[in-house]
Amino acid sequence: MTHFNEGTIQFEGAGSKNPLAFKYYQADEKINGKTMAEWMRFSVAYWHTFTADGTDPFGAPTMVRSWDRFSGMDLAKARVEAAFEFFEKLGVPYFCFHDVDVAPEGSTLKESFKNFDEITDMIESYMKTSDTKLLWNTANLFTHPRYVHGGATTNNADVFAYAAAQVKKGLDTAKRLGAENYVFWGGREGYETLLNTDMKLEMDNMARFFHMALDYAKEIGYSGQFLIEPKPKEPTKHQYDFDVATSLSFLQKYDLADHFKFNIEANHATLAGHTFEHELRLARINGMLGSVDANQGDTLLGWDTDEFPTDLYAATLAMVEIFQNGGLGSGGLNFDAKVRRASFAQEDLLEAHIAGMDSFAIGAKVAAKLIEDRVFDGVIENRYKSFTEGVGLDIVNGKADLKSLEQYALSLDEIRNESGRQERLKGILNQYLLETLSQVRV
Repeated sequence: MTHFNEGTIQFEGAGSKNPLAFKYYQADEKINGKTMAEWMRFSVAYWHTFTADGTDPFGAPTMVRSWDRFSGMDLAKARVEAAFEFFEKLGVPYFCFHDVDVAPEGSTLKESFKNFDEITDMIESYMKTSDTKLLWNTANLFTHPRYVHGGATTNNADVFAYAAAQVKKGLDTAKRLGAENYVFWGGREGYETLLNTDMKLEMDNMARFFHMALDYAKEIGYSGQFLIEPKPKEPTKHQYDFDVATSLSFLQKYDLADHFKFNIEANHATLAGHTFEHELRLARINGMLGSVDANQGDTLLGWDTDEFPTDLYAATLAMVEIFQNGGLGSGGLNFDAKVRRASFAQEDLLEAHIAGMDSFAIGAKVAAKLIEDRVFDGVIENRYKSFTEGVGLDIVNGKADLKSLEQYALSLDEIRNESGRQERLKGILNQYLLETLSQVRV
């Protein structure tokens, strides 16, 4: 059956008034030697697009979906049909899912696996005739009440074993469907109070869990990139994967840093008190930038709103990091984003993805020009020029010590700092953004 009446989404240019057309994203347009499709590797998040119903803490479901006339396994199968129709119309190369997104849990783990296998069979069949591939999959170790105290960090060994079984199944599925990555998001891997928490045991167990996953992936010959998605605050007050810095420290301590990279989400970055580009930069300079969950939060709300990314400044600065990283490798830009509860019409799903893809297309164009003109590179090089000669070069080369630096400091008559000129730089960024937009207008 057909779930979307709209035709395949086409590029019509910036002058188009058609809400179901790309204005800036042109898959085969080349930027910096690669096409937009190659740089961005867009992905649709199964959970937000095909399973979200608009429920929030204050209201009942609002979404109107053609597949919701079904239930149980029939609903799961209808969602697969709708998903691959959606992927084709949007022209996205990838999708992502949690295990429980695609198949309902049964009353036992055995029944859950049976349901999952049946839907996996269906997904595999659709993938054989589709251009859309699996960017990553993961196990949901946070929704079911069994995970009330966490999965890998639970105090209950039976729950730990159950979580391990889900991940084993997830890795088997990742290999079977050719997932290019496998993600761990520690939705409840943290604690509420130290009064009842053995923090060391919990963190040690989480490391044991990851090592088990690595060992099993090697055993079955799964070579996809392992990713950790840092996430603060929600739902656990003290998350062990709070941000890139915290997670990197964890990986380094437990001899895992060579086997993992990060899946950076914009909304998670801001919840951690950082900017999106900060988390991307920190991951990049440590060789740990693996993939991106493209969304944005609401600065007036203190939770993970998962809005579609339309902030052109954030998209531009994100693309600067992605370009300077040489791309995302096996990763991509996954729309871990949901339409607003009041945007309940089915066609809103297409329009929301179009808006997000166009935003990153604009960001890519601006970022490419900023890099080509060495706007920020030149500023940064000039700002730190004192470390390229004299005493600064000695510091960088390890030739200076406290005694030599004391002698040098004693000889100084005055110290002169130069302005950081932040306002000028933001004005330049505005200028490049507006010039790029004016150039692509029809």
